[in-house]
Amino acid sequence: MRLIKQFFTWWNGATWNTRFYTWRKGEHVGTDELGNRYYRAKSAIPDSIPERRWVIYSGYSEASQVPPGWHGWIHHRVDRPPSADDLKAREWEKPHHENLTGTGQAYRPPGSIASGLKPRKPDRGYSAWQPE
Repeated sequence: MRLIKQFFTWWNGATWNTRFYTWRKGEHVGTDELGNRYYRAKSAIPDSIPERRWVIYSGYSEASQVPPGWHGWIHHRVDRPPSADDLKAREWEKPHHENLTGTGQAYRPPGSIASGLKPRKPDRGYSAWQPE
């Protein structure tokens, strides 16, 4: 079943075409704590065309799984890939979490449609007009 998913879907990891391209033209740069693997093109031309960078996700392809340090590298904000020394979190930083929108674990404030609770009607001090 995994073989079929890799052949026909792009959201369950890398497709065969992506794996072939990575094998042929990619240079492995590093792996993050979530198991995502980062690559760059071997044939980048310095000072003319920025090198091509990409990520192969360890599971479901979700861009919010890229940690902040690797996000900066993959978007050409920094030239060097992050190392373990660069990624030390400060005491005020929270751990990285992926975007949970659209899942059962998404935040649903009380009174929202998705929370399952009906919003409380405000007391407006008037009655709405009703046609006869």
